[in-house]
Amino acid sequence: MPENKMVTIDGNEAAAYIAHKTNEVIAIYPITPSSDMGEHADEWSAYGRKNVWGTVPQVTEMQSEGGASGSVHGALQTGALTTTFTASQGLLLMIPNMFKIAGELTPTVFHVSARCVACQALSIFGDHSDVMAVRSTGFGLISSNSPQEVMDMGLIAQAATLASRVPFVHFFDGFRTSHEVRKIQALSDDEILAMIDDELVFEHRKRAMNPDNPVLRGTAQNQDVFFQARESVNPYYIKCPDIVQQTMDKFKDVVGREYNLFDYVGAPDAEKVIVMMGSGADTAHETIKHLVASGEKVGMVKVRLYRPFSPEHLFKAVPETAKIIATLDRTKEPGSLGEPLFLDVLTSFAEAGRNIKIIGGRYGLSSKEFTPAMIKGVFDEMGRENPRPRFTVGINDDVTHLSIDYDPDFNIEKDDVVRAMFYGLGADGTVGANKNSIKIIGENTPNYAQGYFVYDSKKAGAITVSHLRFGPEAIRQSCLIDSANFIACHQFVFIEKYDILEKAKEGATFLLNTYYGPDEIWDKLPRSLQKTIIDKKLKFYIIDAYKVAKETGMGVRINTIMQTCFFAISGVLPKDEAIEAIKDTIKKTYGGKGEEIVKMNFAAVDGALGNLYEVEITSEATSTFERPPTVSPKAPEFVQEVTAQIMAMRGDSLPVSKFPVDGSYPTGTTQWEKRAIALEVPVWDTEVCIQCGKCVLICPHAAIRAKIYKEEDLKNPPETFKSSKARGKEFEGLLYTLQNAPEDC
Repeated sequence: MPENKMVTIDGNEAAAYIAHKTNEVIAIYPITPSSDMGEHADEWSAYGRKNVWGTVPQVTEMQSEGGASGSVHGALQTGALTTTFTASQGLLLMIPNMFKIAGELTPTVFHVSARCVACQALSIFGDHSDVMAVRSTGFGLISSNSPQEVMDMGLIAQAATLASRVPFVHFFDGFRTSHEVRKIQALSDDEILAMIDDELVFEHRKRAMNPDNPVLRGTAQNQDVFFQARESVNPYYIKCPDIVQQTMDKFKDVVGREYNLFDYVGAPDAEKVIVMMGSGADTAHETIKHLVASGEKVGMVKVRLYRPFSPEHLFKAVPETAKIIATLDRTKEPGSLGEPLFLDVLTSFAEAGRNIKIIGGRYGLSSKEFTPAMIKGVFDEMGRENPRPRFTVGINDDVTHLSIDYDPDFNIEKDDVVRAMFYGLGADGTVGANKNSIKIIGENTPNYAQGYFVYDSKKAGAITVSHLRFGPEAIRQSCLIDSANFIACHQFVFIEKYDILEKAKEGATFLLNTYYGPDEIWDKLPRSLQKTIIDKKLKFYIIDAYKVAKETGMGVRINTIMQTCFFAISGVLPKDEAIEAIKDTIKKTYGGKGEEIVKMNFAAVDGALGNLYEVEITSEATSTFERPPTVSPKAPEFVQEVTAQIMAMRGDSLPVSKFPVDGSYPTGTTQWEKRAIALEVPVWDTEVCIQCGKCVLICPHAAIRAKIYKEEDLKNPPETFKSSKARGKEFEGLLYTLQNAPEDC
């Protein structure tokens, strides 16, 4: 990564960059969504990239999270600067070692892409339930809200842990920040070295356990002394907040960006104040700017240092004019009087005798969307005569009725920001191409860039939706696009399954990959899609990307082709300049794989431009068909009301009452999901088939089935129905049929 310049990277790479620059030993074990941090560090060390002291960090992948944290503990006791990366259950498996590391006042920083802990179900997506579960370990907790802050706070945490001897968990929202790509400023080696006090590194070395300087550490203590010994660390935790603030002040002097333990944003005379941390704070920041410009007296406090919690610094951030505070926690603690941040803020003000109303809400569990509309809804709730003391936002709770109302049409998107959405299939290259597009725009124009990618947990073969923003100002909208001026659908089958133009803004551009030509495509669209194109006055372009890919030797990889089409019609960059940038990116990406691969991709770029067509739109919808129902009407009630809504990407609208309370679901529901995502369906050749059954065994979607039956069962078959004599003495006189289910393929 180039130093001290604008780069376009995601949060995981930003964390790994700082961790690799400031450590000597890195013990890793993969877990989504933190795995990329370990992969970056491993790759950099393999290529011999050095840290700021000129040595190559030793990166070792262990066989479990417990092994990784045990290795960290051991390496720290040798005096090595050591770190690890983890999330969710992985972090929880490190708890025993974390208690020891903190109890021994050992400086380290664990970088955590905060993620759901499995409860009624497993979720790979982000919230704060994992980091909140380690509050009692003695680790400090420091939060980042964006990829830029991940890099900055990673360094601040590293410097502060050496100065305070309190170990830190540096956390940021899984996926929403860990996988969000943004244009940020990379820290240089000189800046990093200026932040790290070498004397503190030497002090860490001196505390190392070695035979030449023997010390007994890790004793067993009885009831007579353990309590006193446990209290002996108090001065370190009391001093820690001031040390972190001093480190932040030093960071401002060295780098120029300013942070405080609690940062206030909003009207100086705000009456309603939100307190929160994580990526949602960025969205709240932009929303509050919009509301303040409209004359509203609102504000928010961004929590940077959550542990040790400092009421004194919190009070400095909250305006004296505040009449009500709403804390927003991205976690749920069943049975508690309130979530962690709420209890801390409430206790702080109560003990200080401050007469202010404090309410607490939950939001965004498992990366649930947190939008400007929801933030305005929270402020509206705060303005009620009797606001709810505990609430949720972003869901419909029709059971305990804790959810607050909000206007989903409230929007703060700016007109000078390009907002593009791309619907692709997992592993078809769409996400990779969009990441390259962000880098091209971020590094070849003065524009700021942001990209976020919504993955289905089925991963390969499932839908992915990429959300890209480009604009002249820093982008703080850590939420999905709600009003797009460019939408691309890379898989034709999606138009029959999803309302892909629901978020299209009036006058937006629609790009569709289809095997139909410009003269026939219109009547191949569902009637509702045609109507949306007409009503919203969309520009409509098509390309047969699979044809171009086949002709240029790319197989089924359409990413380069669709990326070229985006730049050709979006106007984000001048066309020729964009094509040149794409080809430069191809050289960098595929140059190591040989000249032939580069030439194939170049041919795909040129082929895309020659096969891109604008479709003439009629004045009225002419199609004779609509999108079919998501599942058959014969499906069970639960599948109709719950599973089908999730399949159609309408799960956000499902109320609490629709879900099993203990996570027990009916089985066999996959039979009702007909994805039909195969471009080509295999056909059984009876002449060459040896009836080995391997195709049935290997088919990942169980779409190929074999059947042996009596000849009399085959009466009046359809003309296309195939059969052959079954092989094997035990099947003598029987027939064999091998069939593929196209809708399951």
